[in-house]
Parts: sequence; structure tokens; C-alpha cells
Amino acid sequence: MPQYKFPENFFWGSAASGPQTEGAAAVGGRKDSIWDYWYKTNPEKFHNNVGPQNTSNWYNQYKEDIQLMKQTGHNSFRTSIQWSRLIPDGVGEVNPEAVDFYNRIIDEMIANGVEPFMNLFHFDMPMAMQEIGGWENRKVVDAYVEYAKTAFELFGDRVKFWATHNEPIVVVEAGYMYDFHYPNVIDFKRAVQVAYHNVLSHALAVKAYRALGLDGKIGIILNLTPSYPRSEDPADVKAAHIADLFFNRSFLDPVVKGEFPAELVEILKKHDMLPEADPKDVAEIKNNIMDILGVNYYQPRRVKAKETPVDPNEPFMPEFYFDNYEMPGRKMNVHRGWEIYEKAIYDMAIDIRDNYGNFPFWISENGMGVEGEAKFKNEDGSIDDDYRIEFISDHLKWLHKAIDEGANCFGYHLWTCMDNWSWTNAYKNRYGLIEVDIYDNYKRRIKKSGKWYKALSDNNGF
Repeated sequence: MPQYKFPENFFWGSAASGPQTEGAAAVGGRKDSIWDYWYKTNPEKFHNNVGPQNTSNWYNQYKEDIQLMKQTGHNSFRTSIQWSRLIPDGVGEVNPEAVDFYNRIIDEMIANGVEPFMNLFHFDMPMAMQEIGGWENRKVVDAYVEYAKTAFELFGDRVKFWATHNEPIVVVEAGYMYDFHYPNVIDFKRAVQVAYHNVLSHALAVKAYRALGLDGKIGIILNLTPSYPRSEDPADVKAAHIADLFFNRSFLDPVVKGEFPAELVEILKKHDMLPEADPKDVAEIKNNIMDILGVNYYQPRRVKAKETPVDPNEPFMPEFYFDNYEMPGRKMNVHRGWEIYEKAIYDMAIDIRDNYGNFPFWISENGMGVEGEAKFKNEDGSIDDDYRIEFISDHLKWLHKAIDEGANCFGYHLWTCMDNWSWTNAYKNRYGLIEVDIYDNYKRRIKKSGKWYKALSDNNGF
């Protein structure tokens, strides 16, 4: 018997996205997303100049990949529909080649006992929509809702688990605050408008799903990054609380409780940063609470009270209220530059239990990226990634404890099934249970962690 036994009917699997696995902008009638455009204009921004065309070839190898999922213990898999594939111009005509492709992968998963979890937006704004302002434009919200409704109508008879967005805070931070992603805007006022429209689009998509009378569940996927204070000093605790408001509760509260945190609203009002918002839209956010929550967790956020003076002439940023803190002796994934803190997955689960009505959730991403993983290869070419097995099992021990204490978690999805392209990092860091050799015809090979994951799933624990 496993020492750590998980609930009956627990979902074991992994997560990926359309843009990171399908590849090739023009294949199958797809048009450019912001990633295709950015790569064409600034290829040097991408590691080794490897762009979104060179992903995992899932578009052509999905049947083989689903068999590999079975061999690595998957009873579920989360991917995404690409808006730019299904409705290439963002609005208007539906692409029949896309309908055929997504029907084929959904049917193939179901035929092989792999429950499809389908997400609708994973950082991949169609370029036609970005050209009219992207998430800053209220018209794009309506276009997204029509796209979501189209997907529900086409695939909702078989897909029973839906997510509206993956990590919407990343779109806000990376694209509109810190200059990591296109459109490379640094403007907090515009970032707030983008965040608000993301929340609104989610609520309206939930409403559209419910109106169709489908029998599945719909939610959103948030990357929750717990904010830990440097010390118990009240100034440090307050700094961590404010960081939490900006980066976690700004999305978590409206999608689960239907309202934005009052303290956050007051801070935004103080700095004249409130978004333009129609009262009717605010009511839609309140009245369309979702069914399930996906939680992505990779690393904690550690903060301390502000020590560096704030220049009142500088444009406002959340860091006016806190400084980042590097805790001495922290455990690190040196390849990714991220702290490994397994207990945070327990802390998040208990927070959801105690402060969000024990809302049902699944861990929708958790994983370890490693650079230069080929150095761990054996003579036969297999990879002994014991570090990944340790990473997964150490997080699962804390998740198991939270479930034992009443947290309402119904699944765990690793990032990711097979090595895939990862935005500006391209293939720099590998996360998969399965190796993908992009230089040898996308050849796949199960890593040691993939065999371990099969045993985990078969035993429903370890």
C-alpha cells in the first residue's frame, strides 16, 4: 500500500498548451498570434533564436503522444485551443481544419481513457485582435466570448472540464509591466485595464457556457505565488499582504467571490489607477462564479518592508509598497533560478479551504525545468531525472497533507508531459516526463520520471 494514498478518482496527468506544442503558424489554416509576430520582428528575443514554429509537433504526432501519455500514467491531460487557429482573424469565420484537428485530438484522448481538460487562452492573443488593442479594448472581450461560445458548442459535448484562461496575471505582468513579453508595454494603468478585462472575459465566458446547458465544469487557471514576509515584524507582514493583493487576490477574489479585494481597490484609487469599468460588467463578474479552480505553483514570493526610497516622480508600480527579499539558505532550482519551497502548495490549499469556501481545485501545473538535461543521459540514451522525481514527490507529500486536512483537491497535473517550447526560453529548460529531440525528427523517449509517474498513477499514490 502506498504511504501517500490519494482520493478515489483522482486525476493524474500533465498540462501543456496549444502554442507550445502544435507549432507552425500557417499549418491548418492558422494565422499569427502575438508570438508569431514578435518572433518575426525580434527573433533575438528568443533563446537560440528558436521561435514558435519549432514546438513539439503535437499537431502531427498527437496519436503517438497520447499512447505515450498512457505509458506514463495519464488519466487526464490539459491543453489549449488556439484562438488564432479556430477563428484565425479573432472574429468571424471558423476554420474547418481547426475544428477537424481539435475533434480528432479530443476523440483520440477519450478513446484512450485520457480525460481532456481544455483551456481557451494561454498568452496567445491573435495578432488581428492585438492590432485593435488586445485586452485593453472592450471589443476584444466580446470577441473572446464569441470564440469561447464557439468552442463550447463544437466540443462541449465531450470536453467536461474547461478553463477560460491560464495565468492571466502573466499577461498583465509580462506584457504590460515588466517588459518580458509582447506588446512590451510598461504602464501600470494599462496593465490594470488588461487585468480587469481578463476577469470580465472570464465571467462572460462562464455565463455563455452555462447558457448552453452543458453538463461539464468551467473555471480558470491561476498561478498562485504565496507571498511570505521576511519576518513577523508588522511592516514585513503588511508588505507581504499587499504583494499578495496585487499578484494573487487580484484574480482569485473576483473569480471565486465575485468581487475585487476592497484594500486593493483603495490602493488603486489612491494612485488613480482604477480601470474603466461599466457597472453592468461589474455585475456580470459578481453573478457568474465558476465551478472549479486550477492552481499553478512553481515558486514562492518573498518580500520585506520597503527599504529603498520611492521616487514620487517615478510611474507607479506595486513595488512602491514592498521590496523583494532573497532568503538566505533557500533551496534553489539553479537551472531556472527559482526557489523550491514545497510547503507552499500546502499553504495555498489551506488558504483556499479556509478563506475561499473550500472551493474545488486541482493542481494544474507544477514542475521542474532543467537546462542541459542531456548531461544526465545514460549510454542507451535514456535520462535519469531523479531530481524531477524528488521534486514531484516532495510537493505531493504536502498536497497529500492538505487533502488529509480537508482541502478540496481533485487532481494533479505536472508541467509537462513532454519537453516543449517555452516562450522566450524556447527549449532552454526541459520539463517533460518525455524527452523531445527537436534536432532528430522530434523523436520521443520516456525519461525515468515518466516510468515513476506511471507507477504513481497506477497506485494512486506512492
